[in-house]
Amino acid sequence: MPALNVEFTETELEALRAIATERGVTLKALVREATTADIERHRALKEGADVFRRFFNQHEEEFAAAFPDDEPQHDGRTRAA
Repeated sequence: MPALNVEFTETELEALRAIATERGVTLKALVREATTADIERHRALKEGADVFRRFFNQHEEEFAAAFPDDEPQHDGRTRAA
């Protein structure tokens, strides 16, 4: 399995060790868990943004009618700005 060396300050490493001890896991397991959780969070946020964009594009006219003051003017600003 590929590996990655990551450098931490002494303070960061001390904090990570304390958290790992508190959770009863190895330092390696703690860092791996945090990394994979962040990968999943990033994926979920990207997917959510994509779903929102599709929804907004499908209902663009409805949003424009419901919020006319937020529609862009010719100079790119909104009327409310």
